[in-house]
Amino acid sequence: MTRKSWHLSRRSFLYGSGVTLALPFLECMAANVDAPTPPRRFCAVYFPYGIVQRQPGSKAAEWNWFPRGSGRDYSFNRSLVPLESLRSELTVLGGLSHPRGRSMGGHDTADTWLTGAELKEGHLENSVSMDQAAAMHLGGRTRYRSLVLSSDGGIGEPTRSSTLSFGRNGQPVPAENRPRAVFDRLFGVNPRSVAAQRQSLDRSRSMLDLVLDHSKSVRSSLGRHDRVKLDEYLESVRQIERRVDRSQQWLEVPKPEVKATGLALDADDTTPAELIRTMYDLMYLAFQTDSTQVATYQIGNMNGATSIAGKFPQLLGLADNMHRMAHGARKNDAGAEPLGQWDLFLTQQFAYFLGRLRDTREGDGSLLDRTIVLYGSSNSQTHVNLNYPLVVAGGRNLGLGHGAFREYAEDVPLSNLFVTVLNRLGVPVEGFADSTGELPGLLA
Repeated sequence: MTRKSWHLSRRSFLYGSGVTLALPFLECMAANVDAPTPPRRFCAVYFPYGIVQRQPGSKAAEWNWFPRGSGRDYSFNRSLVPLESLRSELTVLGGLSHPRGRSMGGHDTADTWLTGAELKEGHLENSVSMDQAAAMHLGGRTRYRSLVLSSDGGIGEPTRSSTLSFGRNGQPVPAENRPRAVFDRLFGVNPRSVAAQRQSLDRSRSMLDLVLDHSKSVRSSLGRHDRVKLDEYLESVRQIERRVDRSQQWLEVPKPEVKATGLALDADDTTPAELIRTMYDLMYLAFQTDSTQVATYQIGNMNGATSIAGKFPQLLGLADNMHRMAHGARKNDAGAEPLGQWDLFLTQQFAYFLGRLRDTREGDGSLLDRTIVLYGSSNSQTHVNLNYPLVVAGGRNLGLGHGAFREYAEDVPLSNLFVTVLNRLGVPVEGFADSTGELPGLLA
């Protein structure tokens, strides 16, 4: 058989010595006219409380997050220097924000970073996040529609959410914060037989059916407020139902075999450097093995009183907890350096993640060439819901062009970026939230 005529599908496996391994994307797969195109992926990473933003000319301005200059003629300040080697792979965005978020409380906007919704004055109903809009379209061919991670885990509470992801009805998607649990979910081998697993899933499905059937008779006897509460609960039940159905569909498809060597799977809130880097590693492995095509990671939520991420800067030897440190940077130049050092630390971890994606070949490019990564916050300075610090990276083979610092007028909504990204991901949308069109300056 000649090399030219030898084709493999994306779902081909290697069998031998009792081990089954899913193949990564190979060139011979791209040559197969019947094979799907290489995956399109999206990842969003969020950090809270904003960045250093001091007046040009002051000594503290060296820690400003936004670059000096504009367009392609720009220079990174100290906070973003680790991205220098990735300059051609990314675009720094300035001026964008969610118009509906500008009048919200400064602690409330993490919930809406990917949704563009308005949460205030007793109206706490969110809308679908753009990652989940992408997952609904892209997730049909992967084991997991999306991977949702955060440092705090769970869902938190309205306006202090511990997840970036919200489903089609605006219900929060719970985030996982334990690296070992994430690894086991993606790559762990279940010791039970397929038959036993199927039986367990069937029992779960039957119980969920009973809950949903019973709810129909209960709902009709409830008042308006209780109906809303019941509907919120039932949406959570339906999320579980969808996960059970998906588990049943993939039950006999082996998980990729990935060794945990080098992964700090026991990292927790006492070891922030190891925790953050391991979360990036897990997203990288999830993309490399095509376990999912959509991922979100919230490094810290906006609940300064209880978020476990609040103490991360102190554990790294910086001056204060995350919230107070961000306030200090806004007050005076002396307070800027600790926050700048924290920004620098976060950028180092982000650059590590982008570097892994860039250095992994896939088809005629790299993992990064077919992955669009959004990184940033919903504050510029603490509690200021304008001019979000944002970086968009990757997606070169999806039509994005990079290498510039793009600044936009205040009347341009951040949701225009979401429309641009979704269309590059092959999710055909005319609008998202309060968008007015696509975002100029990002296409190759």
